[in-house]
Amino acid sequence: MRITGISTHVVGTPWRNLTYVQVHTDEGLTGVGETRMLGRTDALLGYLREAAANHIVGSDPFAVEDLVRRMKYGDYGRAGEIVMSGIACVETACWDIKGKALGVPVWQLLGGKVTDKVKAYANGWYTTERTPEAYHKAASAVVERGYRALKIDPFGTGHFDLDQAGTSYAVSLIEAVRDAIGPDAELMLEMHGRFSPSTAVRLAKELAPFRPAWLEEPVPPENLKALEKVAAKVDMPIATGERIHDRIEFRELFESQAADIIQPDVGHIGGILETRKLAATAETHYTLIAPHNVGGSALTAASLQVGACTPNFKILEHFNDFADAEIKKVVKGAPQVVDGYFEVSHAPGLGVELDTDAAAEFPQQQARFDLWAEGWEKRDPKAAGK
Repeated sequence: MRITGISTHVVGTPWRNLTYVQVHTDEGLTGVGETRMLGRTDALLGYLREAAANHIVGSDPFAVEDLVRRMKYGDYGRAGEIVMSGIACVETACWDIKGKALGVPVWQLLGGKVTDKVKAYANGWYTTERTPEAYHKAASAVVERGYRALKIDPFGTGHFDLDQAGTSYAVSLIEAVRDAIGPDAELMLEMHGRFSPSTAVRLAKELAPFRPAWLEEPVPPENLKALEKVAAKVDMPIATGERIHDRIEFRELFESQAADIIQPDVGHIGGILETRKLAATAETHYTLIAPHNVGGSALTAASLQVGACTPNFKILEHFNDFADAEIKKVVKGAPQVVDGYFEVSHAPGLGVELDTDAAAEFPQQQARFDLWAEGWEKRDPKAAGK
């Protein structure tokens, strides 16, 4: 079997463009992969056009390791977010083809499943007025839908510092959310790399009474010493990793012992097997994995293949029940959350198919998402900054 070509399909919303890549073969099998870029979709498409000619067409889709190696190192320049995201789409699609050809789910090819279901947490649910009352109502709807975990960034446009008024307001929002979801649901606290170490520590202590399940990206991701400083001073798990695009770059993070939970994005770190390898390394450091997942249903399905066969897999993020829920229709067999969990699929490959006609209903947009603009949490660029 050989790859004859790839096709790309961009599904657009005002705040995110989802790129789906189909890999086609001479035996009629087609696989799908997906990623979500922020402001770099055209750059990704350009890279994939070059990679198709240089590396992909003519390759054996079963030889995943060889194709990834050539795409990553065969152009000599160091692979960053764009290259690793392109690799992820193609790599995932190859696993989809391999599973379909052999009649088994991808997780079966990665060692077999260790669980029948994967816990989900909701994100994208607080696209409402930024008040305690509105957040209480929105959070109540999340648990009514069956979720037992959710995530929130309550810090507005905070950057490095947050004054006392902003701090008190953030506390009021989290208090409302905890009241809405009850004492047993997991509440993930997101900081989006906003703060200096001292501010992050201060805020973590202010919010400790509401028992966050983790403190996510408390400081910008470039400086591990800053993260170590936070980890040494807070009494809650630290989560980070969504903006690391090569598993090799996690080495110093593991050595620092600063993170309790790593959050690679399957669509940015080179795909399914790269994520599974990283998870195995994390296991040797007694670290959990909870992939970042802001994509659509194909990326969710890929992440679930990892979750099914990974002993130290904690939970999977899910946006598509709340933000842009209508885009779920572009993928047939889209994974669904039932009573707070995804069931592990036994269908061959990823267990999903891209509906290109449905995808065409959501053309690429000039998507923007500025986490430092007023109103960013509504995920409506037209409203942000007003």
